[in-house]
Amino acid sequence: MANHGYCGVLLSLTLLSLAIHGSFCFPEINGDNKGSSRTTTAKGKTWAVLVAGSSGYYNYRHQADICHAYQILKKGGLKDENIIVFMYDDIAYNPENPRQGVIINKPNGHDVYKGVPKDYTGDHVNARNLYAVILGDKSALTGGSGKVLSSGPNDNVFIYYADHGSVGLLGMPSDYVYAEDLIRVLKKKNASKGYKSMVFYIEACEAGSMFEGLLSSNLNIYATTASNAEESSYGTYCPGDPSVPAEFDTCLGDLYSISWMEDCDISDLHKETLENQYERVRRRTTNSHVMQYGDMSHKQEFLFAYMGADLSNRSHTSTSDISSPSISRAVDQRDTKLLYFQQKLQRAPTGSQEKQGAQKQLLLEIAHRKNVDYSITKLGEALFGHEKSSNVLMNVRPQGQPVVDNWDCFKNFLNIYEKYCGHLSAYGMKYTRAIANICNAGITTEKMVAASDQTCANKPNV
Repeated sequence: MANHGYCGVLLSLTLLSLAIHGSFCFPEINGDNKGSSRTTTAKGKTWAVLVAGSSGYYNYRHQADICHAYQILKKGGLKDENIIVFMYDDIAYNPENPRQGVIINKPNGHDVYKGVPKDYTGDHVNARNLYAVILGDKSALTGGSGKVLSSGPNDNVFIYYADHGSVGLLGMPSDYVYAEDLIRVLKKKNASKGYKSMVFYIEACEAGSMFEGLLSSNLNIYATTASNAEESSYGTYCPGDPSVPAEFDTCLGDLYSISWMEDCDISDLHKETLENQYERVRRRTTNSHVMQYGDMSHKQEFLFAYMGADLSNRSHTSTSDISSPSISRAVDQRDTKLLYFQQKLQRAPTGSQEKQGAQKQLLLEIAHRKNVDYSITKLGEALFGHEKSSNVLMNVRPQGQPVVDNWDCFKNFLNIYEKYCGHLSAYGMKYTRAIANICNAGITTEKMVAASDQTCANKPNV
C-alpha cells in the first residue's frame, strides 16, 4: 500500500471530483420596516427544535451548525426549557478534534459547544424520537432528556435540521426521516393546535424533496431549504481554504447554515422579515437554489418571532451587501468525506502507520463509491434493460409533484436494496431517486428482491 506514485495519481483524480462553489445567507435584520404587527403582539412562547442528523468526525459541520444555532437562540432570549437539541455528541471530545471540548463554526470562531443542552445524543438521535418530540408525546420517547415540544395554539415554533439528505429523506445516524412521515407528523401537530405558526429550515442535499408537492399552504408552516429537489447542498470553511486553520481536516460549516447564522450574529432580528431574508439568501446562493414552501402569508413576519433577538444588536442596521458572493470555497456535501480522508493522507508523516491507515481509508471510500455506482447501474439494467435503465432511474418529475407515489413501496425497496447491496452511505443516498422511480414504474416486490439478489450477491459491502 506504499505505492506513492499510484496514490498521487489517485489523489489528483479524487481532488477533481470536489466541487468548489459559492455561499448562502439568511436573516439579516436591518432592511425594510414592513413586518406583520401581529408578531409583536403575540402572547405565546417561542420554541425551537435543532437537529444534527449525522455522526462521525468527518461530519463535524452538522453539529457545529446546530450548536451555533443554539447560541443564537439563547442570546435571543429563548429558555433552555424551550429549546430541544438532537446531536450525536461525538465531535467535541473526539480524539481527532484538535481543540478538545471546543466546536467552532467558522475559522477563528468562538466556541459554540459550551452550554448546549444534550437532550438527545448517541443512539437516541433517531427518527422515532424526533417525531415524538415534535408531537409532544413523551410516552413514545426512548431515552434522552424527555423534553418535548409542548407548544400550544399561541406559540411559534422554529425547526432547523442539518445533515445529509437525498430525494425523499433526511439522514439520521441509524435510520431515515422520510418526507411523508415528517409531513404526517406536522399535519398531526397542526390538527392538535400545537402551534400558532412554524418556520422550518433544512440544510441537506435535495432538501426541497422533503416539501415538494407535500407541504400544503394551510398548515401555517413556512419552510426554506438549502437546495431544490434535485441538487446538492454544500459544506464550507473546508480544508484548502486559506482562512481555515491547518489543524482541521474537515469542513467547519455548511453554506446555507453558515450564511443565515452569521447574519443573525450581527443583525437586529426585529427589523428583518422572512421575505427580506429569503430574497437576500436566494440572490447570494449561486451553487444551489434556495427554495421556499408552505404558507407564504408568513413571509411578512419578523424573524425575532421565531428566534428571539439579541438586544445588543438592536441598534444595528447592517450596511454589508450579503447578496455578494462569498470568497470561501464550498464542497458538495457528498464529497466532504472524500476531502477529509485526502487531507488526513496529506498530513500524515511519510512512511508512518498513520499514513498507511489514511491511505486505506481513502481507498475504501473510493471503492465503496464505485461499488454503489455499479450496483445501481446493474440493478436498473436487470429491471428495465440496458437501453431504458438510465432514463427510468434518473427521471425527474415536474415541479410540484412528490418524488414517489407509493411511500410504503419507497421505504420497502430501499430496505431491500440495503439488505442485499449494503448501506447506501451519504454518497449512495444520491440514488434514492432511482429507488423512487423503480416504485413509480410499478415494479413488484418479488422483482425487486430478485434483481437486488442477482445484482449484489457476489459484491462486497465495502
